Amino acid sequence: MTTDTTRSSHSSNPADDTGTPEAEWRRWPELGRIPDLDLRGVREAAVVAPHPDDETLGFGGGLALLAANGVRLRIIAVTDGEASHPGSTAFTRDQLVAKRAAERAHALAALGAADAEVVRLRLPDSGVGEWETALADRLVDLCGDADVCVAPWEGDPHPDHETVGRAAATSARTRGTRLLSYPVWTWHWSSPGDASVPWARARRLGLSTDARCRKDAAILCFETQISPIGPEASDRAVLEPEMLAHFARDFEVVFA
Repeated sequence: MTTDTTRSSHSSNPADDTGTPEAEWRRWPELGRIPDLDLRGVREAAVVAPHPDDETLGFGGGLALLAANGVRLRIIAVTDGEASHPGSTAFTRDQLVAKRAAERAHALAALGAADAEVVRLRLPDSGVGEWETALADRLVDLCGDADVCVAPWEGDPHPDHETVGRAAATSARTRGTRLLSYPVWTWHWSSPGDASVPWARARRLGLSTDARCRKDAAILCFETQISPIGPEASDRAVLEPEMLAHFARDFEVVFA
C-alpha cells in the first residue's frame, strides 16, 4: 500500500480520513445479495498486486482457499512498495523494500501459500502509470497460461491500482484469460450504492473459518503498513483500524 497517490480530491494520506465506516457497508442489504463466485476447476491462478499487501487485502481469503485446493499460484508484484512512507527517515529505500518483501513472504506462508511463485517487476511505486503499455505486454506472458487472472479493479481510487487494473484487463482480452478484479480503496472512498462501481458484475467469495483466520494472520504480517515505523508524522501507519475493518469480513468481493 502507498499513501501519496490517492486522488487529489482526497487527503494525501488516507489515514487522515476514516472514509466510509465498515458498519455502513454491513448495513447495506445489497452487499449480502451479491451472487456467489465459482472457482471450481481453477488449476492455476495469477494474482497481480500493485504493492506488497494488496494481494492479501483484496484476495487473501481467495489465495488461502486456492492454496488449500492445491492450485498453482503466481503472485505478480508490480512494485516493491518503496513509496509507502514518503519523507520518512526510519528506513532507507533498500531497507523498506527488503522489509516489505519479507512481510509478503510471511503473509503468503500464513495463507498456506508459501510455495507460490513471486515475480517482482520492480516498477516505480507511485509511477506505474508511465509503464502501462509495457506492463500490459508483460502480463500477457505472466497471466496468459493461468485459468484466472486476479488483479486490482481499474476503477479502484488509487493511480497505481487503476493503471495495473487497466493493464491486466488489456492482457486478459489479448489472451482470452478469465479476469477477476478486486477493490481495495473502493471500500474506503466509495459508499453503498455508488453508481460508479459496477455492482452488477460483483461476485462474492465466501470464506471458510480457516481461510478467514489465515487472512487475518496474513494482514498482521504487514507491520510497516499497520503500525508506525518510527516516531515522526511521516512514519505513521498507512492502514488504520477503520480501513482494516473492511478486510475482516467472512467474504471477499471481486468484479467478474
